[in-house]
Amino acid sequence: MALIKSISGIRGTIGGRVGTSLSPIDIVRFTAAYGTWVSMQAITDGNKKIVIGRDGRISGEMVRGLVVNTLNALGLDVIDLDLSTTPTVEMAVVDHGAAGGIILTASHNPKEWNALKLLNSKGEFISGADGLAILEMATSDDYTFASVDKIGTYTIDSTALDKHIQAIIAHPLVDVEAIKNAQFKIVVDAINSTGSIAVPDLLTALGLKGFTVLNGEVNGQFAHNPEPLPAHLRELCNEVNKQKADLGIAVDPDVDRLCFVCEDGSLFGEEYTLVAVADYVLKHKKGNTVSNMSSTRALKDITEKHGGIYTPSAVGEVNVVAKMKATNAVIGGEGNGGIIVPDLHYGRDALIGIALFLTHLAHEKKSVKQLRNTYPNYFMSKNKIELEAGADIKKVFAYIQKKYKKNPINTEDGLKIEFDTDWVHLRTSNTEPIIRIYAESNFETTADNIAKKIMQDIREGIKG
Repeated sequence: MALIKSISGIRGTIGGRVGTSLSPIDIVRFTAAYGTWVSMQAITDGNKKIVIGRDGRISGEMVRGLVVNTLNALGLDVIDLDLSTTPTVEMAVVDHGAAGGIILTASHNPKEWNALKLLNSKGEFISGADGLAILEMATSDDYTFASVDKIGTYTIDSTALDKHIQAIIAHPLVDVEAIKNAQFKIVVDAINSTGSIAVPDLLTALGLKGFTVLNGEVNGQFAHNPEPLPAHLRELCNEVNKQKADLGIAVDPDVDRLCFVCEDGSLFGEEYTLVAVADYVLKHKKGNTVSNMSSTRALKDITEKHGGIYTPSAVGEVNVVAKMKATNAVIGGEGNGGIIVPDLHYGRDALIGIALFLTHLAHEKKSVKQLRNTYPNYFMSKNKIELEAGADIKKVFAYIQKKYKKNPINTEDGLKIEFDTDWVHLRTSNTEPIIRIYAESNFETTADNIAKKIMQDIREGIKG
C-alpha cells in the first residue's frame, strides 16, 4: 500500500488503511482542502465552478463520486467531463471560466493506483506554494461545509473532447489537408484508457481511416505496464511490423505523454518526440524552447540550428511552464514524450503532439525512420540508487559538487554536471527514497560509463 502527498496532488494505491493508501477518507480530506483553497482564491468574484475529468481506471468511478460530493458539500459547482484526458480538462477549465480543476488519474502508474492532479483557474498545475498551502489545510482538517441551501450543483459536459480536437484542427501549424492526403496507416496502443476514445477521434478528424487500435477497450485492465517505455511497447512494435504500417503511436492512460514507433518496428525514442515536433514548429515560427534538464541535448541542437535559444528548467511540468513563460518559448516540454504548445495551452498534450508530428511527416515526405535519422543521435542512460533511511543527501551532493568543481554545474534541480557535449543529472525523487541518475552522450557505452562512475561517487559520498 502507498500514499504519496506532494505539492502537485495526492497519489496512492486503492485499498488499505487510512493514511497508508488512497482511502476514501484521504480522498475526501484532500479534496476538501483543495476546495477550501479554491474558495479562498475565488472569494472576490464568487466563482464556484470546478471542472473534473478522469482516465479509464477501475477505481475512477468510485473516486469521482467522492470528489464530486465533497466539492458540492463545500458549495462548489462541479462540471464533470467524465472519461477524458488531462489536456482536455486543462483546456475546459479555461473554456468554462472555472476557478480550478481536478484530474483523476495516476498517469503512467499501474492499475491499482489513482490520484488527484490539481489545477488553478488558468488550467495549469498549481504552484509549489499553493500546493504546500493545500497540504497544510489537509493536515489540519480546517474546512467549513455549506449549509443545505447552498450545496453546489453537478452538471456533465460531454462536448469538451470535441472542442479540444477542433482547437487542434484549427491550429495554424496543423495541416489537415496534407495529413489527409498522406493517408498514413497507423497502429495505436491506447492502453485500455481514454486514449481509446481521444486518439481515434483525433485521427478521424484529421481525415485518416487506416488505423488500428490495440488495447482499445476502456476498462482500466491495462494490457501491460502503462508507462510508454521500450520494454512495454513490444506488442505495438510487432504489430506495426506485421501490418506494414507507416508508424505506431503510444500514449499513457491520461494522454499527456506520447511516443512513436518507426515503420520497421523500431522505436523513434520518447526523448525525440519533443525534438521532432519542435523542429517542425521552429521551421514555421521562430523562437525559443524549454525542456527539463533531464531531457536530451538534441533539443538544444535543433533550437540553435533554427536561431533560437534553448533554456533548461527544473524537472516537473509546472517548472517547465514557468520557464517557458519567462523566455517566451514557442514550444517546450519534457523528454518523457510531453509536448507543450503554448498557443494552444500550457500543458503536456499528446493530441496536439500527434497532429503536429503527422503534419511534419506529411510535409517532409520521409518515412518515420528517415525522419529520425535527420536528428542528432544521443544515447541516454537512466539509473537510480535506493537510499537508506537517514541518508544525508545534502552531504552527498556537496561531495559530488566538490569533486567536479572544475566542470560546469547547474544546481537548480539537484546537480547537473557537463562534460563537453556529455552530461549527467542527479536529483532526488519527490515520490520515492531514491536518487535518479541520467547521463547522456553520443555513445551508449560512454553514457553508461558516466552513470556508473557517478553512482560510485554517490556511494562514496554516502559512506562519508
